Amino acid sequence: MSDGDAAERDDERSAGDDSVTERDASDAAPASDVSDAADSEAGDVAGDDGTSDGDVSAETDDLDVAEELLEHVESSDPEAIADEIASLRFEVEALEAERDDYEEEVESLRSRLKRKQADFENYKKRMQKRREEEKARATEDLVTRLLDVRDNLKRALEQDEDADIRDGIETTLKQFDRVLEDENVESIEPERGDEVDPERHEVLVRMDSDQPEGTIADVHRPGYEMGGKVIRTAQVAVSDGDE
Repeated sequence: MSDGDAAERDDERSAGDDSVTERDASDAAPASDVSDAADSEAGDVAGDDGTSDGDVSAETDDLDVAEELLEHVESSDPEAIADEIASLRFEVEALEAERDDYEEEVESLRSRLKRKQADFENYKKRMQKRREEEKARATEDLVTRLLDVRDNLKRALEQDEDADIRDGIETTLKQFDRVLEDENVESIEPERGDEVDPERHEVLVRMDSDQPEGTIADVHRPGYEMGGKVIRTAQVAVSDGDE
């Protein structure tokens, strides 16, 4: 082979190599297109199995924890692992026992609360009954003392028609007043010329009188108060001051 033939063959081989390189370059996709396709494919894979990035991350964390635990078990002494398991089991049993104690204490407190509520209700009933009994006894005592007054009035009326019963009636009236006084009852008997008190006096009529206008001219019926409380107002007549 002559030098001219060899040079011509080298030129043909070089031209062929250049043609192959250009063809390979035209067939290859741009780098950006490849990257986008990879991202799209990854997104399709994630969407196909129904998992989100958060789910994948959580699963990855669980796997990491499991792997760490497995590595810890494999790298630890079996006796140490057994001791650790026993310790954890003992701690769990202690916590469960503590929980049971708390539940028993709560139940005991609930039971005590129910008993206290029942005791309080019974106490209120006893106090109500006691007040009613005390009220009944107080009324009974008052009626018993008034019976003596009634007996004296009846004896006065049973005397002869010609007998002077005034002294007996006055004595009976004093006895009756003592009974009222013992019950903390006081009479309301305003004087003529006193100012009218709407809380203690009931005005029945207005009349001509020598008393100043608007003042009490006469008392028709006395009133009474018990323990500072008016139980019956006094009936009075008020002066017009025109007499």
